[in-house]
Amino acid sequence: MSRTASKPIALTKTRARRIWLRAQRLDESAPFGDGPEATRLAVEHLGYVQIDTINVIERCHHHIFYTRIPAYRRAHLHQAQSIDRTVFEYWTHALSYVPTRDLRFFLRAMKQHWQRRSVWFTSVKNEDVSKVLARIRKNGALTIRDIDDDVLVEKDHLWASRKPSKRALQLAFYRGVVTVSQRVGMLKTYELMGRHFGWERPPKPASEREISNYVLERALRSQGIVSLDSACYLDAPRKPALRRLIEARVRRKELVPVAVEGAGKLEHWARPEALDGALEPAEAMVHILSPFDPLIHQRKRVHLFFGYEHRFEAYVPKEKRLFGYFACPVLVGEEIAAALDLKADREKGKLIVQQWTWVGRGSPRSHKRRIEEELNRFERFQLAR
Repeated sequence: MSRTASKPIALTKTRARRIWLRAQRLDESAPFGDGPEATRLAVEHLGYVQIDTINVIERCHHHIFYTRIPAYRRAHLHQAQSIDRTVFEYWTHALSYVPTRDLRFFLRAMKQHWQRRSVWFTSVKNEDVSKVLARIRKNGALTIRDIDDDVLVEKDHLWASRKPSKRALQLAFYRGVVTVSQRVGMLKTYELMGRHFGWERPPKPASEREISNYVLERALRSQGIVSLDSACYLDAPRKPALRRLIEARVRRKELVPVAVEGAGKLEHWARPEALDGALEPAEAMVHILSPFDPLIHQRKRVHLFFGYEHRFEAYVPKEKRLFGYFACPVLVGEEIAAALDLKADREKGKLIVQQWTWVGRGSPRSHKRRIEEELNRFERFQLAR
């Protein structure tokens, strides 16, 4: 079909999966190389890497890097964040590592849109913020453990802290006054934003139009095929502006509409070059994915493209779980073949498979040996220190 036609180009689910896997760099080994620089390259390509506190196996940000960088070491992320300063932490759809080169696209949120989370900070007093900032200016970067003179207060929501200073630091973080200069586990070191990056003056914040362009480019690069839902994940207010931008690009033939098999009325778009050529079947690599992996966390999209309905059951009562407390999807080539509920026993030096659930259409017998081989490699990464 000619790309000048108004009718969307039909894509089978198989072809759509291959385009997405290629965009996620899950169809080749070590796509970003194998040294410390690979961590920066991975964040820049994916756009963000989610951070989460759950620690039954290695935390999700390290897990996501390991999936795409087989030689990844935790020290590589420390170098990128604290030494090279090529990545920083901020909120995307969740708290994430983001490329420092993209920081200006977040400055408007830091100055204006942090109020969306203001319910978290209703009890924070201006004097609390001034107090912690004065400490940092005088004494340098600090962690919450460095503050031992707080008068504890009652929590006002589930994720709140009893320390007023911690709430004040978090508010200063969302406002862009301080940044996380180092992270050890979940312990964060806070530093003044300008001092951490060595600015004489901060970058100019991007305009709303520039931010919309950035959001669309990020989605096209990391997803290959995009919808308004996938590009604006948990950011519904941006959808009208993004639709106008997409329609303008379609008129200029920079994007083409595509109809993904089984998507019904859900519209998708892609760059013409993403559809060029015959995509070969993905190499039958095995990836044990974090439930927060960018291939997995948009559950409706995963179901559409892979026919797999992931369940994150850490907060589901035990008797109602199907896959287990911390189920990790297993990608074998182009198929999500299983979900493994994993737990690291760090004292005994073992990775425990608490539940193994087959979910794919392929033969479990043909996949089991290769998944077990990957589990052995994954265990070595999990327990390495």
